[in-house]
Amino acid sequence: MQHLGPLELVGDRWVIGDSTRESGLFIALAPEGLEHRRRGETRPLAGVEWGNFVGLGVNAAYRSRQTGPAAGVVEALRHVNWGRDGCSLQGSLRHPYEDWSARYTHHERRYRAGHVIVLQALFDDLSAAKALHRLGDPEWLGSAVSELSSYTSWYAPKGHRLVKATIRTLGV
Repeated sequence: MQHLGPLELVGDRWVIGDSTRESGLFIALAPEGLEHRRRGETRPLAGVEWGNFVGLGVNAAYRSRQTGPAAGVVEALRHVNWGRDGCSLQGSLRHPYEDWSARYTHHERRYRAGHVIVLQALFDDLSAAKALHRLGDPEWLGSAVSELSSYTSWYAPKGHRLVKATIRTLGV
């Protein structure tokens, strides 16, 4: 399987978000860092090197309708990652220490709960291990996605244990 929630292999590059939709926003994972891009534009909207992140997380609403304005009300009431930031990367940068975020376009497909759980755990665990640069290694990330894409459960603790075991096996 070549995707894990919003993370998918497009050509030889891993991206987060729908890079095929007209004017779609996506985040390309490059060896040197993240590139926030809009489809059809040659230059990135923004770029951040892996070493500039203190931590990085991913929000991924399960369905595209969960990212609309009405979903923001539900988000406020239920403390879930829906609304405008339901599809985003959020992190902290060093020098100067500040918050950073970038939105991406949800795919037409629904994201499986298990995929969202392990993708979020992957970002959390790589942040904790100070190994976010692994996201920019297409071969390493492909191996991780191959291992993690079979997880379909809603049970988050098991997904987190699977991620820890997987990244340990892959050398983090």
